[in-house]
Amino acid sequence: MHTRAYESQCAAEERRHTSARSPIVNPRLTLFALALGTFAIGTGEFGSNGIIQLFASDLDVSIPVATYAITAYAFGVVIGSPAITLLAARVNRRTLLLGLVVLFLAGNGLSALAPNIAPLVVFRFVAGSVQGAFFGAGAVVAAYVYGPDKGGRAFATVMGGLTVATIAGAPLGTFVGQHAGWRSMYWAVVVVGLLAGAALVAWLPRTDDLRGGSVRNELDGLRRLNVWLMVTVAALGISSIFAVYTFIGPFVTDAALRDPALIPVALAVFGLGMAAGNLLGGRVADRYEHRGLTWGYGGTLVLLALIGVAGGDLLVLLPCLFGVGAAMMLAIPTIQVRLTGFAPDAPALMGALNLAALNLANSLGAIGGAVTLEAGWGTLSTVWAGFVLTSAGLLLYLVTVGRAKPAPGPGPRPDPAPNQRVTEPEGVPDADPSQPADR
Repeated sequence: MHTRAYESQCAAEERRHTSARSPIVNPRLTLFALALGTFAIGTGEFGSNGIIQLFASDLDVSIPVATYAITAYAFGVVIGSPAITLLAARVNRRTLLLGLVVLFLAGNGLSALAPNIAPLVVFRFVAGSVQGAFFGAGAVVAAYVYGPDKGGRAFATVMGGLTVATIAGAPLGTFVGQHAGWRSMYWAVVVVGLLAGAALVAWLPRTDDLRGGSVRNELDGLRRLNVWLMVTVAALGISSIFAVYTFIGPFVTDAALRDPALIPVALAVFGLGMAAGNLLGGRVADRYEHRGLTWGYGGTLVLLALIGVAGGDLLVLLPCLFGVGAAMMLAIPTIQVRLTGFAPDAPALMGALNLAALNLANSLGAIGGAVTLEAGWGTLSTVWAGFVLTSAGLLLYLVTVGRAKPAPGPGPRPDPAPNQRVTEPEGVPDADPSQPADR
């Protein structure tokens, strides 16, 4: 995500973990290792949506039942990630990240071996429990290796691994699954996870500066009503992404009546939309307090209606898939800025809760879509479930936390005066040039 979206979290971590002297490690290699990890995680998550028809057929269950595996992953992030973050609060971030890679490999490897839907659901929960904790710990390491005032930009680059997963990882995983069996997709994720693990072993710094922090500070953030309201706004609003993404395969084959070979193309189009929205969403979050969310949710509602009415035409479906991905990614940086602003003293847990909210959205979207399918309302009916959920999220935001002020404490730095030049600290490498500059 964009720099500003994680500024509160990373600023707090910099104060806790950044050494006065530069660490003996190449920041770019460390950042690459973390990004490779998020790429593997994202490919496993989003790739599952692309092979849902394949494992449903192989395991002899309906598509609505197969969505339980998608939902289980989401609950793994919602329940498992915050729990791991709290239980491992005092563990060195290097040790935690390596342990999370082992858990990730186990979850995906066992998913590839699942003999029926029940164990697959359990193993997807295990794999999902890694995500939020990995991203939160990654924020700490990224802030440390890049030094003061660069942590936000570093973590934004790390998060680029997730965006690349939606553009390339998930479509390629779907392609592999279609041609070599759905289990091969999970084995491919395991291979990427092994590469990420090896890179983390080689390039994560070994230092006590990355030791854990206080559990009490993290728990204090849970006492703030605005945090929970913002989590609810995110979970409801973003759910429409997954009411669409989860069912892209059936949209292409059953609604548009096209060859399954086009499913990876549709997934890539959706991923490109997310990447475009991410670039714009960060800039909007920098400049406006609310517009990223209101514009993103509002635009998504219009596009969902278009898919629901005319999505059977591929020339309508593909541009709308791009648009839904872009509109939702326009909203997400604003959500992150608001959430971390409400609890700036609990950065690690807020990072985990942020991803928990997005994966609760995954669950809500998949469940809502499954309900409409079970009711016999047609393949495209899943978008109307997303329409209702996103409408509820937008309404809740407007009547509650839309007017709330951030809590006192570490938070986004004020914008400079109109003619004031912002200087960058010397001696620290710039972030990945593929990420948007924070100017």
